[in-house]
Amino acid sequence: MRPNKYIHAQYKLYDTTDGEPQLIEETQEGNPFEFVTGLGVLLDAFEEQVIELETESNFDFTLSPAQAYGEYSEENVLDLDKEIFNVDGHFDDRNVHEDSIIPLQNEEGQRFNGRVLEVTSDKVKIDLNHPLAGRTLNFKGKILVNREPTSEELTKYVQMLSGNGCGEGCECGGHCGSGDNEEGCCGKHDHDDEHCGHHHHEDGHCCGKHKG
Repeated sequence: MRPNKYIHAQYKLYDTTDGEPQLIEETQEGNPFEFVTGLGVLLDAFEEQVIELETESNFDFTLSPAQAYGEYSEENVLDLDKEIFNVDGHFDDRNVHEDSIIPLQNEEGQRFNGRVLEVTSDKVKIDLNHPLAGRTLNFKGKILVNREPTSEELTKYVQMLSGNGCGEGCECGGHCGSGDNEEGCCGKHDHDDEHCGHHHHEDGHCCGKHKG
């Protein structure tokens, strides 16, 4: 088990799958990616690369699909009954349409995000693969802070993960489609928060999200 480190990182994320770097995400000046290691939230390979870096260190590393969000799998593309997405007896066409990102929930209460590929007369085709599945990712940036977390900081992150007080700024869905999802993971359309799931990552930060 890795130690807990409180890290601030400024970075740019490139998709280098096709050999030509394409910028897909970057932190903004004054708004770095803040996280605590050792909590099982970060991609393992990302955490391995940054955990020992000292403050003011630069980094430049690449993660393969296997190290990042897995290969793209057709098994994670499902045809779901359209009635699952009914609200008050009517299909939720305001939120469920082609290319929309929608929150879903399984019988165990776990939440997932899925992208709508197609809506037909009786089915909704949902892609549960992570948006970066199958992609080779290159991270370039700088460690602004790397130190032991205070007890208050550690408690805050643990509470966020446990769902306590998760209503403010806490991502509602996990990243479905990383290899540990069952076919039945989309048994319910979660209508509780119409804004939930319409953003790719919390605060725009891709690298720090749990891959399962």
